[in-house]
Amino acid sequence: MVRRRSVPWIHRYSRFIMGAIAVLGILITSYLAYVSFSGGEALCPVDPESGSSSCDLVLQSVYAKVFGIPLSVFGLGAYIAMAIAALVPFLVSEESNKKQRNSLEDLTGKFLLVGGTSMAVFSGYLMYISFFRLQEACWYCLTSAICSLLLFILAIVGREWEEVSQVFFTTIVVAMVTIVGTLGLYATAEGPRAGADGTIPIPAIVGQPKPPSGWPITTQSGPAEIELAEYLTAQGVLNYGAFWCPHCYDQKLLFGKEAFEKITYIECDPAGKNPQTQVCVDASIQSFPTWGIDGELNPGVKTLRELAELTGYEGNMDFKYGLRN
Repeated sequence: MVRRRSVPWIHRYSRFIMGAIAVLGILITSYLAYVSFSGGEALCPVDPESGSSSCDLVLQSVYAKVFGIPLSVFGLGAYIAMAIAALVPFLVSEESNKKQRNSLEDLTGKFLLVGGTSMAVFSGYLMYISFFRLQEACWYCLTSAICSLLLFILAIVGREWEEVSQVFFTTIVVAMVTIVGTLGLYATAEGPRAGADGTIPIPAIVGQPKPPSGWPITTQSGPAEIELAEYLTAQGVLNYGAFWCPHCYDQKLLFGKEAFEKITYIECDPAGKNPQTQVCVDASIQSFPTWGIDGELNPGVKTLRELAELTGYEGNMDFKYGLRN
């Protein structure tokens, strides 16, 4: 009597598990796509000091869109494809057409391996961007990355492969192609449309300002921005503004998050963070933003080069950002 070879449980249920993970990914990316297109804010814990959430800082960064389309849209498409590939073989009855079922499982199995590898590598790069460049954590993005990693693992261990070397070779090739493509895609993420002066336009405003800090600063400062900010503070230069003022926000974006934290900023709206309304009244502030330089008021958004000229700054002038057209 020949005993039938038992099938490991992971081989029996891997596609159901992958389908469930892909559905979770579909829900996450659908929500993020809705938030992006609606201009709203993602449900995420808000930092009481900054008044903004780390999720919004990541989702509104220059890395959150490709060709003007939110990454969540591409992620949604990828998860839908993975869900279909994982579950479509079950549409064919193994009893009635075993050959077709096996052929479909083999074809979709290879697709799941390629798709899982690509998604895992791309998600890993996005996690690097999130934690090391933006230095913020988006829990939706992190959950999606975990889903991608699990899909990759299950694509490998969820079935019996005839040639392990083929799996290894396919994984390496797809991973390398994905890395090269991703690096090429984001090579100009911080400067895709540089102007004649070498700066790139600050990103567009998304959503409505939220008290007390308004929109989160999504641009990252370079050495020149930080050096100028420190110089302005040392010179006693003041920046008057209001949290709801879009032009004030543009001024913040020109500096970037790290540099603007060094600026002596005076909030004129009582609903803003650390308001100094009377100081603004005493200084006769008529519009926002206004720069106080050597006892004189200079209203309006100033490029960093303009601020350098107004204050006599002669340091690093390699500024990253310029005003949008």
